[in-house]
Amino acid sequence: MTQRFDILVLGGGPAGRQVAAGLAAAGRSVGLVHTGSPSATALSAKALLHSARRGETWESAVTRRTALTARATAPLDGVDLLAGSGRVLEPGRVEVDGQEHACTDLVVCTGGEPVVPDLDGLTDPPLWTGAEAMRSPDLPRRLVILGGGPDGCELAAIYASFGSHVVLVEPAGRLPAGEAPFAAELLADTLRRLGVEVRTGTEIKLAERTGTGPRLKLSDGTVVETDRILLCGPRKPRTPQLPEFAVDEHCQVAPGIWAAGEVTGSAPTAELARYQAGLVTANLTGGTLRSADYQAVPRALCTTPSVYAVGLTPARAGGAELLSAGVELATTTRAAVADDPPGRIELYADPARGVLAGAVAAGLHAEEWMGEIALAVRAEIPLRVLSDVVHAFPTYGEAMETPLRKLAAQF
Repeated sequence: MTQRFDILVLGGGPAGRQVAAGLAAAGRSVGLVHTGSPSATALSAKALLHSARRGETWESAVTRRTALTARATAPLDGVDLLAGSGRVLEPGRVEVDGQEHACTDLVVCTGGEPVVPDLDGLTDPPLWTGAEAMRSPDLPRRLVILGGGPDGCELAAIYASFGSHVVLVEPAGRLPAGEAPFAAELLADTLRRLGVEVRTGTEIKLAERTGTGPRLKLSDGTVVETDRILLCGPRKPRTPQLPEFAVDEHCQVAPGIWAAGEVTGSAPTAELARYQAGLVTANLTGGTLRSADYQAVPRALCTTPSVYAVGLTPARAGGAELLSAGVELATTTRAAVADDPPGRIELYADPARGVLAGAVAAGLHAEEWMGEIALAVRAEIPLRVLSDVVHAFPTYGEAMETPLRKLAAQF
């Protein structure tokens, strides 16, 4: 017998769970289709990084991570979990392990998967994905990470902190690519202090199996032997069996079909997935459709110190003119009191409108105290107003005051 729901959500990752929980709370009948256990990869990474900062053992960190993710992936009130592999038969009809289900709306949150480099020797274990690494209790003695984006940097920091010998391979000239050079340099220095071999501008040329594990030859001539290879490079959406998969400004694929998260082809960040999940939930419970506005979705990398970026930066402005002003965090009273690690903040303004266009910060827990900048970018608050804001003292928030005044003085 066919089971009918108002909404079927395909995929039990963070975006899928957020959509399912929000729609169930709004009184809709919701089915959540997922293979295996619901995941909490981003939360697992943050939990392990927190344990590393506290100096915990690997065993204690894994125990804490397991308990935390178990709470975060517990059954959702009012949501029917349909365990199994979902197959879209047509809009409104989904088959889950031979059982057909019907719905008024389908929300696709199936995520993405790493692109495996086309090299002999890399198609067999011990390849790891980021999700597998975050579920594993193993602490490899030697680990090669392919890709220096946010996931690669966070995982390098995690495993190096707990004693793995980590080699981070990134084809781009710096990491994370696309953000301000000062943040990339600070992050690379931080990882090197943890013992990570950071090899930017480098890629794998040859891979082979040996009796003790994979052996990789890099483009700079270096030969690296490892126990595991962690894929954190390019990714591709994991799209279901649909003839076309283009998402519009409402996160809608077609009438009755919606999508959120990495499956939309967007950057694989938890922040972007959460934003799209909220948009889909609002559009399925409200009247007038809301459109996405991605200008102020943050990009956070929670190493120590953290790297936080939002909006436009010189590397992302596409040649558009931006005014910039920055300050070293060491000049703040907060840094003097706490003797925190080095850091810097840079703010970027739109010279035509007199508002903030974006920002990059590298500093301890920057993801916690830079939220007001995301609000300023999203709300297009005038610089003359922002420069008049008083922050608690002594905090890192006060660091924003000097560059804000410098930018406001130019209007």
